Amino acid sequence: MEVYALIGHSGTGKSHQAPVLARQYNIEYMIDDGLLIKGAMILAGRSAKRENTRFGAIKRALFKDPEHAGRVKTKLTEIMPGRLLILSTSRRMADMIAENLGLDLPAYYYTIEEVSDPESIKTALTLRAKENRHVIPLPTFAIKKEFPGYIIDPLRTFFSFPTYQTAGSPVERSVIRPIFSTLGSFYIAEHVITNLVEFIISNIPGVYKTVDVELQNGKSRVLINIDIAVDLVRIPNMRIDLLLREVQQSVKEEVEYQTGFYLDEVNVYAKKIHLDEKLVKDKETLRKFIKP
Repeated sequence: MEVYALIGHSGTGKSHQAPVLARQYNIEYMIDDGLLIKGAMILAGRSAKRENTRFGAIKRALFKDPEHAGRVKTKLTEIMPGRLLILSTSRRMADMIAENLGLDLPAYYYTIEEVSDPESIKTALTLRAKENRHVIPLPTFAIKKEFPGYIIDPLRTFFSFPTYQTAGSPVERSVIRPIFSTLGSFYIAEHVITNLVEFIISNIPGVYKTVDVELQNGKSRVLINIDIAVDLVRIPNMRIDLLLREVQQSVKEEVEYQTGFYLDEVNVYAKKIHLDEKLVKDKETLRKFIKP
């Protein structure tokens, strides 16, 4: 694997210009901000900008967490890319990222000054200083799951690489505001999350009631375990497996959107089956419902 590195201080527009360099050298895969990216897709990782502190963001970007690094390593082993571009603030940082991911050190280092003009760098630095806006080299649809509720503005711009003629080639990016850059801090109590989960589930046909909601919040993972009672006759096609999947997806999407938290796992268990008393007494009708 050939490893490339794009070097530039924070806010100079590396993520904005990275697709240009990648296009020039036919690089399909990129490491940026703690993420493994291919084109318009996040393949593995967790964005550093989802961290609550700047220190936590730096550790995430460097892949200091073994579990985080392990997931990206596994994906890299699976896809075996021919070329990979690492975005970093210094050569030392690029080397550390490569080492933490078990990669060879970059064979080619490029600076932001080589791929961007001074005016663009100045503009990027001004926006970062005044508004703390960060660019992710992904279109809005791809970044929504990673940043629910934190997208500021989608961008659709054109290549401006001085030595690479690609006029008219669009590049989509998203501008986001990192969690660690917000003023002050906020706290959402655990019972608020559980009440929110119960409310989300109550609107799903086939769920009789929520039996239990358990929130596990570790140092690097957030899990929700949900026990429900199902109303068998109200489940579409009586497919309990499809109902559990719907509950899982609805809870993950809604909780992430409404709280800004990232849920690593949502586990849903059918613990009880509810049947109406009248239906139980009417054996003949009950047989029709449960007939294979």
